[in-house]
Amino acid sequence: MTSAPSLLDLAPVLPVVVLEDAADAVPLARALVAGGLPAIEITLRTGAAPEAIRAVADAVPEAVVGAGTVLGPRDVETAVAAGARFLVSPGWTDALLEAMRASGVPFLPGVSTASEAMALLERGVTEMKFFPARAAGGTGYLKSLASPLPRARFCPTGGITADDAADYLALPNVGCVGGTWMLPADALAARDWERVRGLAAEAAAVRPAR
Repeated sequence: MTSAPSLLDLAPVLPVVVLEDAADAVPLARALVAGGLPAIEITLRTGAAPEAIRAVADAVPEAVVGAGTVLGPRDVETAVAAGARFLVSPGWTDALLEAMRASGVPFLPGVSTASEAMALLERGVTEMKFFPARAAGGTGYLKSLASPLPRARFCPTGGITADDAADYLALPNVGCVGGTWMLPADALAARDWERVRGLAAEAAAVRPAR
């Protein structure tokens, strides 16, 4: 990600949302914002995602809605046209990076190795998604990158829970974490937005482990 204010500094936790029904997008976004999580990543894993992004962008101006699982230039076009204010990818290619740069919105390209992070740093990108965080080495791996790659900042995502989010946030090269634990499947199925709001508030209150 390349522009200010940084997505990594909006909130300690970035909810990663998968929606099957775009009608749920606005009440879900309002619940997350009310809980203190204004930045919301809606993944392009379902056909409902573009409509969901558009609905949140139109009806919940206090939310900073973005698109996740951005895999190529076409996804960039779709997401930005729907109103996405940031882009997140699980990895990156030169073609994707070029499209994300040209979009004019902040972006977090995904990395899971030091070499991938170094390649982005060479291209002037200092803010990245670390994915899949737990499977790729978790806090231990990220901590080991801090000294050799001091300019890189990360949003680790993938396998992070309420139990270890604070451990990630304690690392000097982590700005925020992505997760789904505030979006349990049963709460979404029941459209229990008050429960989502409460879980979002707990997530927003996460502080770095001491």
